[in-house]
Amino acid sequence: MTPRFGRAALTEDSVESNWGINYLSNFHLLGILSPAIRAQPADRDVRIILGTCSSYIGGEIGALKDTRSPLPPGKEYGTSKLALMTFAQAFQKHLDSYKRPDKQPNNARVVIVDPGLTRTPGMRRWLSMGSLWGLLLYLVMWPVWGLTLKSPLMGAQSFLFAAMEADLGRGIGGRFIKECRERAFLRAEVEDEQVSKTLWEFSDKQIGALEKEGAARRSREKKEQKAKEDAGKGIEKDEVESKADTSDKAKKPGSRRSRKA
Repeated sequence: MTPRFGRAALTEDSVESNWGINYLSNFHLLGILSPAIRAQPADRDVRIILGTCSSYIGGEIGALKDTRSPLPPGKEYGTSKLALMTFAQAFQKHLDSYKRPDKQPNNARVVIVDPGLTRTPGMRRWLSMGSLWGLLLYLVMWPVWGLTLKSPLMGAQSFLFAAMEADLGRGIGGRFIKECRERAFLRAEVEDEQVSKTLWEFSDKQIGALEKEGAARRSREKKEQKAKEDAGKGIEKDEVESKADTSDKAKKPGSRRSRKA
């Protein structure tokens, strides 16, 4: 989460951090794990739990740009969470559409969890706005935060509920949990099939471009490493030959060393 006066960070692939960490990494990972998830035995209770927060209400998923920083300015975090929730619904439909060889129904379910306002390091960084003055104000107002924000242990209860509640292992997937209760989505885009289709295609295209660039970068680094190793071997070879020449000159006929030998 980038605070109001904080600097926007980038991932190793030069992707805006909110988009890369909150959304694109989950999209890519679940895309890789999808065959393994669908192949799980029918008697297993498989759950994919994704975390979100109420900031998704202020996101603008329709304003994505085809760049490494596709999120609208000032709404990066909320839009990344809205995109994650929209993808979660689309991924659940993707799992449900799979026809198992054993003719059994799908046993993998996505659960979206909002832990609520919690006193985590991320919340502290957001409230302090990424500044020392903001941190000082946060410390001064600590009694207020102690009353209005939940402790991390209390915030974790909704995640534990999503992981262990028996009812969530039956019936439909893609449910939204907050305060250990099932809630309705407050943004229509989350369940909009056209929006989710557009988002999926946009993300798939972006992942493909990043993988190509990553493969090219690794190939270039491998060549550079090989060139350095070859150069090092060449230097070692020259040093060995130089030492051999020096030794031969020292042992030339007529020298004191050669006569001793």
